[in-house]
Amino acid sequence: MSELETLITDWLPLPDVAERLGLPIKKVHSLLEERALVAARVGERSIRSVPAEFLLEDRLMDSLKGTISVLSDAGFKDEEILRWLFTEDDSLPGRPVDALRQGRKTEIRRRAQALAW
Repeated sequence: MSELETLITDWLPLPDVAERLGLPIKKVHSLLEERALVAARVGERSIRSVPAEFLLEDRLMDSLKGTISVLSDAGFKDEEILRWLFTEDDSLPGRPVDALRQGRKTEIRRRAQALAW
């Protein structure tokens, strides 16, 4: 099991993401290309999957795309973005992904921007 799989325990393969969002699989691939979503290869079969916590019921977390963009601009690769979002931060407290789910996107993006300096 990879470090990422230890950090993030609930993953959705891309077809499951498409089903939950009510979208064709091609649209999920487009979301990945547009950087509205990030995925990693996980599991024994190394299947591209998305953390389940990125979805709120039948939609994507609103603040995700902008946050991914800020982290990408700071030079983070997909796995680094996932690691940062899901790693406990005592100064928050909690994980950045939890703060985003609570609607605290400004604080998280400010922290992400600071990483670029």
